Amino acid sequence: DVQLQAFGGGLVQAGGSLRLSCAASGFTFDDYVIGWFRQALGKEREGVSYISKKDGRTHYADFVKGRLTISSDSAKNTVYLQMNSLKPEDTAVYYCAAGPHLDEYVDYFSPVYEYEYWGQGTLVTVSS
Repeated sequence: DVQLQAFGGGLVQAGGSLRLSCAASGFTFDDYVIGWFRQALGKEREGVSYISKKDGRTHYADFVKGRLTISSDSAKNTVYLQMNSLKPEDTAVYYCAAGPHLDEYVDYFSPVYEYEYWGQGTLVTVSS
């Protein structure tokens, strides 16, 4: 069975840091793109960052650039999202998702690309 498990959320003060983890099983980890998304209360889900192991690509949404770092550990089938300088507006449920790597160039946050597997969310709350 395919499983994605996101954890590491919690309550942190503004300016603080958290590291989220996404543990994957049931598929060939390195053949997939792992994306992090978030959804704040009353807002639509938005892409935060993704990593493609096959071609080494990483991508960050403009609103997190310079504050977040995505990385992966193939031995552990885990993708990490290090979040620094957190702001109250980063408060949201964070989800990880997996989708197949495509040989042609594609923005893995574009509407034409679909992630196949989704994990449950982990809540990040940033207090002011």
